[in-house]
Amino acid sequence: MIDSIILAPYYWALKLRHFLYDSGLRKVHRSPVPTICIGNITVGGTGKTPHTEMLLRLLQSRPEWEGKNVAVLSRGYGRKSKGFRLIEADDPASMTGDEPLQIKRKFPDTTVAVDRDRVEGCRILAGDIQNPAGSCCDRRADLIILDDAFQYRSLDADFKIVLMDYGKPVYKDHLLPMGHLRDLPERICKADVVIVTKCPPYLDEWRKDTIRRNIGFKGDVLFTTVSYRTPQPVFPEGDPRYVHSGWLILVTGIANATPLVRHLSDSYKIVKHISFGDHHRFSEGDIRTIEKAAEKFPAAIIATTEKDSQRIMDCREIPSSLKERLFCIPIYAGFISEEDSEKFISSLNSRITRR
Repeated sequence: MIDSIILAPYYWALKLRHFLYDSGLRKVHRSPVPTICIGNITVGGTGKTPHTEMLLRLLQSRPEWEGKNVAVLSRGYGRKSKGFRLIEADDPASMTGDEPLQIKRKFPDTTVAVDRDRVEGCRILAGDIQNPAGSCCDRRADLIILDDAFQYRSLDADFKIVLMDYGKPVYKDHLLPMGHLRDLPERICKADVVIVTKCPPYLDEWRKDTIRRNIGFKGDVLFTTVSYRTPQPVFPEGDPRYVHSGWLILVTGIANATPLVRHLSDSYKIVKHISFGDHHRFSEGDIRTIEKAAEKFPAAIIATTEKDSQRIMDCREIPSSLKERLFCIPIYAGFISEEDSEKFISSLNSRITRR
């Protein structure tokens, strides 16, 4: 009610947009091959990329998907390139976007592509049309994972996953700019499955049932948690001895660094946190700022996120003194219970096999 009154222009613009697609006044396309959409209705921070990686690991471990070509298609937010682009592991983040490049580097055998036009991107990956740029996919995709495409109404995905941050439930939020919602909260009911992300590792059934009731979703509501792994060097020159330092300089350019700060605070004294906006493109001036902090705390490890490391590597003239101290913190998403994992696979397979 608050959103429809105080934020009436945005609220009714969203209502009209969805009406046009739902009524058929705007055309909705289907991909030539099955698609899975991973998205949210809030602004950033729900863990789309870690969950895309979780889905890739899960599919690769299942016998029913053995030998299948599972591709990932993203918009490639913030990239300088245009149109469809197949990503290679040695591409610069400025031409691909940081998140698709991160996925490609972690899953080098997976086809990863970017295209603002997701309808066209799916057709190219499926081998239905030729890439206008001339580069061809080595192998036709059997399944396409659409990263952050829940609001892309021109393409109707076969299986829709909506993520909700445990610490920022949609039923306690409001539309922008009062809150963090970029879409109508009732749109969550258009999902095939809702995943509550960043949960505590141990979540009792009473709390789970309370969340399910508050969401009001009739389908499966599943729960995942994230864990951070041992720091990994960003550059080959990385000196592993810094991992054992008691001091840490943190560099982030993400939507919400609080969980990472809490995790690192268990093992390090964070002497400096250099924070930038989400998807920040690092400049020579930023590198100098990091270098000054490193000079002030010469024994400290310099840590950043996997996503930020992709953009940092684009920077030229990074001093060797920083390269040997710069590490990223891998993040890993997984279902809290094996039961949730099996429910997810069962629901996914039932939807995909209908094609």
